[in-house]
Amino acid sequence: MTADSNSSIAWHRAQLRKHRESVRDIETAKFTIGEIAGSNTKDRTQKTVAELRRKIKQSEQAIAAHERQTARPRATDHQSLASVSWSSWNSHGTQVRSNGSR
Repeated sequence: MTADSNSSIAWHRAQLRKHRESVRDIETAKFTIGEIAGSNTKDRTQKTVAELRRKIKQSEQAIAAHERQTARPRATDHQSLASVSWSSWNSHGTQVRSNGSR
């Protein structure tokens, strides 16, 4: 994976890895250790997993939005490149250069 120039996206990617690992650990522990039926621990565990999944979804959405905005065309044939709206894309992401700067 390449490094992200956008620190917000890099943070979301790190959170995504951390939260997915936490959910995996909790669900693995559920089968390894077991749960006591009717305990408050089970309710807390379910709430924790639900909260982590909500955070995972938010990070996935932020990353997907960023990738849609910065995606370059993948195909290099003339017809594919001709159909791209180049006015909305520039090589510096969301930064716009003025004509006088160089």
